[in-house]
Amino acid sequence: MKKLRILRNVLRSTRADRIILGFVVFIFLCAAVVLIAEPDITRYGDALWYCYSVVSTVGLGDVVATTFVGKLCSVLLTIYSLFAIAVATGVVVSFYNRCVEQRFAETKEAFLDKLERLPELSCEELKEISEKAKKWH
Repeated sequence: MKKLRILRNVLRSTRADRIILGFVVFIFLCAAVVLIAEPDITRYGDALWYCYSVVSTVGLGDVVATTFVGKLCSVLLTIYSLFAIAVATGVVVSFYNRCVEQRFAETKEAFLDKLERLPELSCEELKEISEKAKKWH
């Protein structure tokens, strides 16, 4: 549950949620424009397939843009997809870093709590603290 909260905070603070949603909407809009502009594409599903092949850089070649508008949509979709992928990568890295920071803070807090209760600890717990202190130093 904490990780979901962290992810939500990362998405909000970076506004990546809006960028990703905008990207998905842009794909569907480009598919509509490609459907209208391209004479060889007669179904919306084919237009979406074309947009997918542009975004994924698969470029299967079964559907090709031939008009200026279709090619312009392809270029814009490629640029937007590179941007969206870069943002998504940054969000994943930020999420991972925050999870690591949180884990370290919790570990450090537990360690300091044990240090405060030093006289109450068993021999095993004292050995554990000693080993951790050696690793950190």
